[in-house]
Amino acid sequence: MINIKNKNEIKLMKKACKIVSDTLAHLEKYIEPGIQTIELDNIAEDYIRTQNAIPGFKGLYGFPATLCISVEEEVVHGIPKNKTLSDGDIVGIDVGAIVEGYYGDHARTFQVGSVNEERKKLIDVTKKSLELGIEASCPGNRIGDIGFAIQNYAEQYGYGIVRELVGHGIGKKLHEEPQIPNYGKSNTGAVIKEGMCFAIEPMINLGTEKIYTKSDNWTICTQDGLPSAHFEHTIVVTDNGSKVLTHYN
Repeated sequence: MINIKNKNEIKLMKKACKIVSDTLAHLEKYIEPGIQTIELDNIAEDYIRTQNAIPGFKGLYGFPATLCISVEEEVVHGIPKNKTLSDGDIVGIDVGAIVEGYYGDHARTFQVGSVNEERKKLIDVTKKSLELGIEASCPGNRIGDIGFAIQNYAEQYGYGIVRELVGHGIGKKLHEEPQIPNYGKSNTGAVIKEGMCFAIEPMINLGTEKIYTKSDNWTICTQDGLPSAHFEHTIVVTDNGSKVLTHYN
């Protein structure tokens, strides 16, 4: 069942979403060659807790950290550790927070130092595909329209769209119905209605769509070792379209 959120629930989600957005904005100034991913995780956890919120990922399903930090060929769910970011890397950072029982979820892919044009283009296309998926998230459309919009755009560039990982509904739980694939057929799936809240998150690979999971049982990587980009917004469906609750510049 897809939950419809009332005004009070949306208000609480807005608070959680502002915190995750502000967390990524706060982290951005620290993302440079030489920093370790565990340092970024510590900064994020400290910041979230100072906002009277709870890190949304830490301990969820047994995940050990506040952030998912995925570098280069790592698609998602990278565990922060003593891994140093290098000049030219791209790094996806996914963060969740809980405010009074409600989640916010947000991800961006950042450039580390001087990044080549191939990686910059991958980032730009992934970000644009998210924007198109959000535009498709309007009342009367269907869930399949979101994935179709993302796929139709990203595949023009020859990129691989991860199939096994999807966006999702969000609210009192981080992962609620419906699942929102980043590919699909238009005019299929559940009808989108006002009050639904989604986390839409295209994961786009420079090469193959195929992935594998590392021995840590969390970090998911591209099979060909080429880079991947990830962007995510939490949105609420309104009577005249959709509204992004997690903003970034």
